[in-house]
Amino acid sequence: MSLKIGVEIDHDLCTGHGRCYDLAPSVFTDDERGYGQVLISIVGPELTGEARTAAGACPERAILLKRLAADES
Repeated sequence: MSLKIGVEIDHDLCTGHGRCYDLAPSVFTDDERGYGQVLISIVGPELTGEARTAAGACPERAILLKRLAADES
């Protein structure tokens, strides 16, 4: 069983610093105003590190990561 993580951005908290898509471009992108957008809402082990790095670097803590059970993916 491989670990999968659900990825979300709380758009009420996001202020558009852009650290998410700078640090994890495989998981996040930006919209026309520079706010983060999720590219991949469920990441496997190969992108878990990127997603965690971005979440840890977000000044507003707007990135939400949720460990998923095997049957949720």
